[in-house]
Amino acid sequence: MKQILSWFALLLVLGGGALAWTFTAGTLPSPPAYAGEWPAASSPPPMSLSRLPTGSMASQAAFAYRGGRFGESREFCMDAVLVRHPRGDLLFDAGFGKDVDRHFKLMPALLQATSTYRKGTPAAVQLAAQGYDAKTLAGVVLTHAHFDHVSGLDGLPGVPVWVNAPEQAFIESDNPNAVVARSLGALNYKPYEFSGGSYLGFEQHLDVWGDGSVVLVPAPGHTPGSTIAFITLPSGMRYALLGDLVWQMEGIELPAERPWLPRRLIGENDAKLQQNLLRIVALHKKFPQLKLLPAHDQRAFATVPVFPAKAQ
Repeated sequence: MKQILSWFALLLVLGGGALAWTFTAGTLPSPPAYAGEWPAASSPPPMSLSRLPTGSMASQAAFAYRGGRFGESREFCMDAVLVRHPRGDLLFDAGFGKDVDRHFKLMPALLQATSTYRKGTPAAVQLAAQGYDAKTLAGVVLTHAHFDHVSGLDGLPGVPVWVNAPEQAFIESDNPNAVVARSLGALNYKPYEFSGGSYLGFEQHLDVWGDGSVVLVPAPGHTPGSTIAFITLPSGMRYALLGDLVWQMEGIELPAERPWLPRRLIGENDAKLQQNLLRIVALHKKFPQLKLLPAHDQRAFATVPVFPAKAQ
């Protein structure tokens, strides 16, 4: 309730009715149908995928997508995803770390005033508890560098952190939403480039291990270097790790973007985000078997086995 009242107070201060209107339902146009087929993949049998829950944040559907209801609680999960592959294991995002309390206090005051979070077990601790040596990771691939995706890097010293050039520039800028990434000091950044051509409607891609099993595509908008990862398992099961392209599946299913106020607080590029969102909408219609994982949709992540269990 405190969170809801804080947001309503802000609405009144900033313009009342006009701003409140931006929380009303507003769907995006349907994209053209995707005409291609799924690219070939030769995923090796030992490959697998697991999730590591690291905490959550309490929110409302109204803040997750246009048309969501005030008073409808949503738990925003903070999960890392471990993809094990014979050529190298990758952790996608790091979730909350052991110093998340300190990290949270570095964030803009408005975010602190309107957010409530619950700490879980950091990914590094979960890995160690199962005898997994995090130092053997080929890297942590950031879907983007916001605090809830980088906080857990505090427990993974020396592990390569994969970032593309636009996201590296975002981290090194004075943007307040990248302050936690900057506070972590000289991380072992591993730059990568999208060296391949078009992939599933996206203009470029990086086939990480050369077998089609892990493919990264640029999806700017939420941040300049936001990235989506397409994962194909040996069983043929396909996942798309969407980062914060949308916060909840309704963003894809309606489709709908976030309300105006959260978009402005984040500093999103609306045009680029809409373009990439509609690409995923088109893929969802063409390939309904593709399991979409918005980074903070607890319902979607509930279908993924928790480490050390795994999907293969």
